[in-house]
Amino acid sequence: MQAEDWLARGACGSVAVLCVASWWVVPLAGADVPVQVGSRYAAQDTLACGDESSDDARQCLAGLSWPPAEFEVWCEEAQRGYGDFLVRFPSPVTTGEAANDLVAMEWYAVRDRERNLRRVPAVVVVHESGRNMPVGRMIARGLQALELHAFLIQLPGYGVRKSTTATQAATTFETLRQAVADVRRARDAVASLPGVDTAAIGLQGTSLGGFVTATVAGLDRGYDRVFILLAGGNLHTVIEQGARDSAVLREKLKADGIEGAKLRELVRGIEPLRLAHRIAPQSTWLYSGELDDVVPPACSRALANAARLPDTHHIVLPVDHYSGIVLLPRILLEIRQGMVQPAGK
Repeated sequence: MQAEDWLARGACGSVAVLCVASWWVVPLAGADVPVQVGSRYAAQDTLACGDESSDDARQCLAGLSWPPAEFEVWCEEAQRGYGDFLVRFPSPVTTGEAANDLVAMEWYAVRDRERNLRRVPAVVVVHESGRNMPVGRMIARGLQALELHAFLIQLPGYGVRKSTTATQAATTFETLRQAVADVRRARDAVASLPGVDTAAIGLQGTSLGGFVTATVAGLDRGYDRVFILLAGGNLHTVIEQGARDSAVLREKLKADGIEGAKLRELVRGIEPLRLAHRIAPQSTWLYSGELDDVVPPACSRALANAARLPDTHHIVLPVDHYSGIVLLPRILLEIRQGMVQPAGK
């Protein structure tokens, strides 16, 4: 969908989503226990990759999946200004660094006037590459304001997940492999928490987080809705040809001798296009920038085509990789609408 068409339909969509919000939120059932620091919950992996006819996709799945298991989820005190709780659970991928292998999610919870949790849909938010995760946190707060529980997942090496290796260029792709597993398990961690409508758990990722999100969406149909912002496929092309953030990563990798054929081989393990045909097109939305020089538009189109997204689910915005922030309020409203309407609309 081109920018002018998307902008033209904006007013009606905004009114509709605000009307929907008035009836969707319901109180917690009496059987639910209020959440507090120290609360612990039992969770179970629901990862189910299923059958796959493509040899290449099967190999990719084998490298990204893990044996489903039971695990524990618990709530810690949030850092001031960053949500209501810090939700923790073990990563399904271990690196030997204890702090890094314990996943952290900032829970921006929806509450009523008495500060009780409300039962509403939830969205796991996967942040960009910025060390302070400002865009991811902005999105999480925006979704919370629109009455969706938001869980900002801190990727390996970010936030409280201190690591001596996860931030090194040479381990970039192993780190992203762990990120993919963490984000998929996050769905099941969120489902274990009180106040979450488990019939509607979505996933949203921006830039770096968008590439992780695209790969997660190809693992299985674990998430009910998926929203990808300023990302795409052909990650090696993004690194080799992209400007600014991509160029910085390119130079760091080059300094470690990772370029050309070696780069392409390392990228393959987490390449979204290898699994894009498995993405659910009717419940996935991609927002790309027609002026983006960090993620070339051709890379976004490649993902949209491989995933067979309907025209209305690939929105091409009149922005570059950074100016897209001005359209974020509108995008958040569309995420809200996508989360509360029946799948496939």
